[in-house]
Amino acid sequence: MISTATEGAAIDDPSLAHLLYGLMTAFPLFFLPTLLGLAINLAHKPQGVSAMVQSHLRWQRHSMIGFAILAGVGFFLSPLWLSVSIYLVATLWFCHRIIKGWLSLTEGVEV
Repeated sequence: MISTATEGAAIDDPSLAHLLYGLMTAFPLFFLPTLLGLAINLAHKPQGVSAMVQSHLRWQRHSMIGFAILAGVGFFLSPLWLSVSIYLVATLWFCHRIIKGWLSLTEGVEV
């Protein structure tokens, strides 16, 4: 049996994380790309992935779920000014999470 040096080592390929950040940036398109990214993130088994990539997948998952919750709260609030305020805060918070996460990923550090 031939053994390679990479057996048992964690894979440090951030391409999935880059794809998911790209889908997250398309959230103004009726939130559908973000939901697709969340489905991919939840379906992905993080076995054999480096700790850096795992931290970004977790960061993305928490960001997308948090944004969905805030958007749902904004949708169900009846005063228009309060609903718009919640949407604005949610959008700014989500954009901050995308930018901070993607910059950290390109630098190769955990979030």
